Amino acid sequence: MPARDELKYQSELIQTAHAMCTPGKGLLAADESTGTIKKRFDAAGIENTEEHRAAYRSLLFTAPDAGKYISGAILFEETLFQKNAEGVPMVDLLKKQGIIPGIKVDKGLVQLAGTDGETATQGLDGLAERCQKYYEQGARFAKWRTVVKIDEAKQ
Repeated sequence: MPARDELKYQSELIQTAHAMCTPGKGLLAADESTGTIKKRFDAAGIENTEEHRAAYRSLLFTAPDAGKYISGAILFEETLFQKNAEGVPMVDLLKKQGIIPGIKVDKGLVQLAGTDGETATQGLDGLAERCQKYYEQGARFAKWRTVVKIDEAKQ
């Protein structure tokens, strides 16, 4: 028989999955790294500071009626712990709109030595501890990205 905590998490996971798959809604990928967001800011002539990133994310998360169309938002680690200019946690801005906060948990790609450009995804080290911390901060789902290259010519 599952432990009481396991049942709690099982029930919550099922509820989260159902909410995320609500017809007519999608996921907001707001998990840009500081490097990626820098490229966007540079193109707009905006300095890439923590304050500007927080303002940008706050603008996204407070868009009127966003919760009508977005079921969940994937966040970068900085964002999960970030507050807006008024001191309100970004997670709370999302929850106010009925948007489920999620977190990007992988740590990016690295080239695999001795391969023809194959990559491996980093981030397994310390994943359990990070996930516990992310859950306590309000994240209810996670994104893990990897790249699989398929070259039919090499089969």
